Amino acid sequence: MSTPQQIRPAVTHDVDRTDPAYRDWLKEAVRKVQADANRSADTHLLRFPLPDAWGIDLYLKDESTHPTGSLKHRLARSLFLYGLCNGWVRPGRPVIEASSGSTAVSEAYFAKLIGVPFIAVMPRTTSAEKCRLIEFHGGRCHFVDDPRTMYEESARLAAETGGHYMDQFTYAERATDWRGNNNIAESVFRQLELERHPEPAWIIATAGTGGTSATIARYVHYMQYDTRICVADPDNSCFFEGWTTGSAEATCDSGSRIEGIGRPRMEPSFVPGAIDRMMKVPDAASVAAVRALERAIGRKAGGSTGTGLWSALRIVAEMVADGRRGSVVTLLCDPGDRYLDKYYSDTWLAEQGLDVGPYMTVIDTLLRTGQWQE
Repeated sequence: MSTPQQIRPAVTHDVDRTDPAYRDWLKEAVRKVQADANRSADTHLLRFPLPDAWGIDLYLKDESTHPTGSLKHRLARSLFLYGLCNGWVRPGRPVIEASSGSTAVSEAYFAKLIGVPFIAVMPRTTSAEKCRLIEFHGGRCHFVDDPRTMYEESARLAAETGGHYMDQFTYAERATDWRGNNNIAESVFRQLELERHPEPAWIIATAGTGGTSATIARYVHYMQYDTRICVADPDNSCFFEGWTTGSAEATCDSGSRIEGIGRPRMEPSFVPGAIDRMMKVPDAASVAAVRALERAIGRKAGGSTGTGLWSALRIVAEMVADGRRGSVVTLLCDPGDRYLDKYYSDTWLAEQGLDVGPYMTVIDTLLRTGQWQE
């Protein structure tokens, strides 16, 4: 497996960057991407109902309302601006991305917006709905059987086509301005200003690239808040092991069943030192949590939302046990209609050997009694 250092963008000389036609194209491409942000409203902060007597508020930042339906819309916008301003994204040349789906959907949207081809390199197990959405936005799906080979295959395609490998797993943490500029962290704190607990005790993120958790954690430290950051990691992912052991070489042999999060290697965009806590979440618990979410607020969400929500509910239970009041925030990453054949399918759960029943009982017991009995 290639190390991240082996797949940096190559220096290209196929474009004369002093050519007025290229500069006009670049300015117009940047304008189009920035205009997309300018005409987009902020995403909602939804409340998950908890007993009033607890004095605890649980919120989900609903990133499913972006134009491309997921948290990755913010990332894709930042990556395109970063690539354009670095001279990596060029007219007529394809953009290639290694992705489990949602980032590719959003990047296909921005590629179409500025008029460049897009190729998504994805595991063959990626949900059919995500593949449909990538193609709807004009992208092409390129499948690999082993998720661990996505990086090398993306780099190979970029070299073969003269395109640019966007490499979200390296650049996610640096393409976004973590000090503000309407990033997700700044948005959360602004929306909480009139709540009874405006500074959350905890924010829980899930990690695919690690870029979101890095942005939130850095912003919290920069603004000198007391908020703690927890990252929830699913089965078949190495982030938890890498964080707990301090090893940047941690790996995992299997791909994550929770699409969008969990990685087989410690990605360059994952910043362990910025994070206060990590929590390992069984896949069956992630699915139980999204089903509990639908029952509580009438919204279906993807499995990564369940991974974060399970961890958030566990932290809520700890606060109840300690008699602490406050607020907790997690993310609604993308809509559940992309996963009707997976996390909402009893047939798929049976095929995967996942029993959500015991985890549903844990959630029901918590909401009824305030006790966590796992």
